[in-house]
Amino acid sequence: MADDIFEHPRLAAVYDPLDPDRGDLEVYASIAAELGARSVLDVGCGTGTFALLLTGLGIEVTGVDPAAASLDVARAKPGSERVRWIHGDATCLPPMRADLATMTANVAQAIAEPDDWDGTLRGIHQALRPGGHLVFETRVPARQAWLEWNRAASYRVAEIDGIGRVESWCEVTDVSGPLVTFRGTWVFAADGAVLTSDSTLRFREREEVEAALVAHGYTVEHVRDAPDRPGKEYVFLARRPAD
Repeated sequence: MADDIFEHPRLAAVYDPLDPDRGDLEVYASIAAELGARSVLDVGCGTGTFALLLTGLGIEVTGVDPAAASLDVARAKPGSERVRWIHGDATCLPPMRADLATMTANVAQAIAEPDDWDGTLRGIHQALRPGGHLVFETRVPARQAWLEWNRAASYRVAEIDGIGRVESWCEVTDVSGPLVTFRGTWVFAADGAVLTSDSTLRFREREEVEAALVAHGYTVEHVRDAPDRPGKEYVFLARRPAD
């Protein structure tokens, strides 16, 4: 099940306006160009921002996401007909041979349960062509990013066309080992509605991620620094070996 931030229609509708700066996606577009990828599987595609960026570059894209409301937003965007949208996750993909698979932003960390993580890595491996690549990011646990997830640091107000004024913020509710749970809150001025969504991220150590990739048949080619967030993120570039 997807978190309400992605699955509730009212929250999916304001996701992009409340987070309009997606400069982080340029890193992935650059890697796609570096690898010469002509087909991309975007796992956890959400509202389709990255998938549509890639199709604008002439790349064939399949976007998969468990949140139907987010996919509805994606399908309503200009150019969405060029993307193959799949409601589901990486464990239920149709046969394909993608050059590159991506998990942008929090996608990899949001797959918090070990069995789900294993299933995701297996499913992506099957969906890649021999020699194809997987790229994704995770936060460096030692940086304790969650210490800044509080109302004072995250509070924002936006005027959204057709929706009106929306206030939003997030607060951490639990830290249990590698699992960090936080609650997002949205207040809609138009009718006073207050909606919340709870999410949990798993902060994996670099060695843990590399071991999981190797165990599922990948070769780890690079672990890079995110250029827009130096020292805060690991960017993993793995390859399905050629048969």
